[in-house]
Amino acid sequence: MEYLALIVGLMLVTVLAVGLGDRVRLPYPVLMVILAAAIAFLPGFPAIHIEPELILPLFLPPLLFATAQKTSWSVFRVRWRTIVLLAIALVVVTTVVVASAAWLLVPSIGIPAAVALGAMVAPPDPVAVESIAAKVHMPRRLTSVLQSEGLFNDAAAIVIFQAAAAAALAGRNIGPAVAGQFVLGAAAAVLLGLAMGWLTKNSARFITSPIARSATTLVVPFAVYIAAEELHASGVVAVVVTALEVRRNARPQAAEERITGRAFWDVVELLVTGVAFGLVGLEMRQVIHTEGATIVGLLGPAAVVCVLVVLVRALWLALLIPVNRRRAAGTPPSSVKDVTILTWCGMRGLATLALALALPVTLDDGTPFPGRSEIILMACAVLLVTLVLPGLTLPFLMRALGAAESPEVEREAELVLARRAQGAAMGALRESRLLEGLSKDTVDRVKRRLLHLHDDLAEEESMDEALRERLQQRREHVIAVQTLALDAARQEVVAARTEPGVDPESADRVLRRLDLRTLLVPELE
Repeated sequence: MEYLALIVGLMLVTVLAVGLGDRVRLPYPVLMVILAAAIAFLPGFPAIHIEPELILPLFLPPLLFATAQKTSWSVFRVRWRTIVLLAIALVVVTTVVVASAAWLLVPSIGIPAAVALGAMVAPPDPVAVESIAAKVHMPRRLTSVLQSEGLFNDAAAIVIFQAAAAAALAGRNIGPAVAGQFVLGAAAAVLLGLAMGWLTKNSARFITSPIARSATTLVVPFAVYIAAEELHASGVVAVVVTALEVRRNARPQAAEERITGRAFWDVVELLVTGVAFGLVGLEMRQVIHTEGATIVGLLGPAAVVCVLVVLVRALWLALLIPVNRRRAAGTPPSSVKDVTILTWCGMRGLATLALALALPVTLDDGTPFPGRSEIILMACAVLLVTLVLPGLTLPFLMRALGAAESPEVEREAELVLARRAQGAAMGALRESRLLEGLSKDTVDRVKRRLLHLHDDLAEEESMDEALRERLQQRREHVIAVQTLALDAARQEVVAARTEPGVDPESADRVLRRLDLRTLLVPELE
C-alpha cells in the first residue's frame, strides 16, 4: 500500500508540476526533482526505498519507446556518425576520464569501482532533454542530435557498468572483452527488435480495436526489454529498434489508431516521466541521510567529477566542429553556439540514478563494496548539477545566444509537406472518375478546399458551426471524393517521413491534422 500511495502521489505532483511549469516557463521534470526532494525532507515523511533492479525495467522501456517513435530510420541513417561519436565514443571517453579522476581523488574505491562510476555519469538522458527542448524552441537540428545520442548511449553505459561491477565483485580488473560484449549484445538486440516489430505489425490483423492496439504498444516495450535482458542482449537497443519498426510499419489509413495512440502515449509519457524524476528527488534524502556528516569531505571530489563531466563533453563536441564543417554545411555541432547548447543539454537522469542505486552492497567474499557511498554521492551530485542547473537556466541561455528557432521555420517545414500532400490529393482526383457525377459548383468547391489544404494543415482548424452546417449539406459522393484525396495525402506524408532530410516530427504534425480531417469527414457530412 505504501508503494501504491507513493506512485499515486507522484502522479498528482506531476500534474501540478506541469501546470506550474507552464506558468513559470520551466520544464516539469526539473520541477519534479525539486518538489519531490522538498517533500521528502518534510518532517514525518516516511523513508521510501525502491528496489534498484526495478527502476530501469519499469521506467526506461516506455520512455525510450515514446522518444524513439518521434524519429525514424532515415534520421539514423543520416546521423549514424552522431551515434558512433556521441552515444558510444563520448560515453567511453567520459567513463575513462571520470574513472581516472575518481581513482586519483579516492584511491580506496579501486579501478573497477571507479569505472562503474564513470559509466553511471556518462550518458545524458533523452527524456529530460526532450521535455526541456520544446519549451525553449530549440532548433530541430540540435534536438535531433540529442535524440539520436540519447537513445543509444544508455546501452553503452549499461554494458560498461555491468562489466565493471562484475570485475569489482570478483576482485579482478576490467578487460577489453567489454567491447565484444557490447557488439554482440547490440547485434542480438537489433535482431530481437526487428522480430518484435514484425510480430507487432502482424498482430494488428487479429486486433481490430484502436484502443487495444494502443494498449499493445504499451506492453511491447516491456516485453522486448525483458526478453533482451534474459538473452543477455541490450534491452535499450531492442526497445529503440522495436519502436522504429512499429513506426515504420504504421498503415497510412490507420487515422483513428494514430489519433488514439497519440493521446494515449502523451498521457503515459507525461506520468511516467514525472514519477521517474520524482523518484530522483526522493532518493536525494536517502543519500544524504546515509552519508551524514561524511558528505562535507566528499564535496571536493564530487565537484571535480561534475566539472570533468561537463568539460569532457564540451571539448569532445568542439573537436567535431572542423569535421562537421568539412563534411556538410550546418551539420551540428558546427559552431561554438552549437557546442554551448549541446554541452548544456547533457543532462543526466534516470539511467544515472538507477545504475548508482544498483551498485552492489558487498563483494563476493562478503566485504563491503569499495567506496560505494562515495560513488553514489558523486553520481547524485553529477545528476543534480547537470539536470537542475541547465534545466533552470537553459531558457536564459537560449535567449542570450539568440538560438531559439522561429516558429516560422517549423511552419515552413510543415508547409513543404502539406504542399506535397495537396499535390498527391489532386493527382488522385485527376486519375479517378469520382468528380464526373458532381455539379460544377460542387467540383469547384471541393477543388478550392483541396487547393488550400496546405494552409489548413499548417495551422489548427477552428471548426465553427457554419462549417459544420456546410459539411452536413454535402452528399456521400463528396465524402468519397474527399476520402480518396485524403488517403492519397496521408500516403504521401507517411512516405515522406522515411526520407532523409525530412523532420519526422513535422511529418507527424501534418499527418495528425490529416487524420483529424479524415475522421471528421464521415462524421460531419
